[in-house]
Amino acid sequence: MAAGGLVGDGIVANRITQPDCSNGFLLDGYPRTVAQAQYLSALLKKRGLLEPLVIHMDVPASVLIARLTARRQCPACKRIYNLISQPPRVAGKCDDDGTALITRPDDQEAVIRQRLEAYDELTGPVLQWYGASSVRKVDATKSPEEVAQEIEHVLAATVA
Repeated sequence: MAAGGLVGDGIVANRITQPDCSNGFLLDGYPRTVAQAQYLSALLKKRGLLEPLVIHMDVPASVLIARLTARRQCPACKRIYNLISQPPRVAGKCDDDGTALITRPDDQEAVIRQRLEAYDELTGPVLQWYGASSVRKVDATKSPEEVAQEIEHVLAATVA
């Protein structure tokens, strides 16, 4: 996972048996492939659990590219900044130690576009596999507070 690989099915299977998952759980970024979605569906059925509600945080590629290319990092303390939403107090300098901020190689536009294409190739089929009855889209171009509120509304409507 640290190298950017997918979470293994066994990790998920073991984790959701823990007591803190007995009343439900949230999986962030899993499943990412149809094979993982099929595995999860079979696992949930075997354990007598409901099919998942999939919350798709919908953001146009142009917005994601703008957000990610605005990221900066302090190479010394590793603190992350965003020129749009969390800029440093002094342009180009870390607030904590004054080190010049860098743009990470994975925050270059060409790399981001490749990552988005790979994500779409894997995730698009997963969303189709679950279908409209299980997938809820949330407009994630809004502020974090508004996105959280919209997710809470989706969950409340599902539980009701």
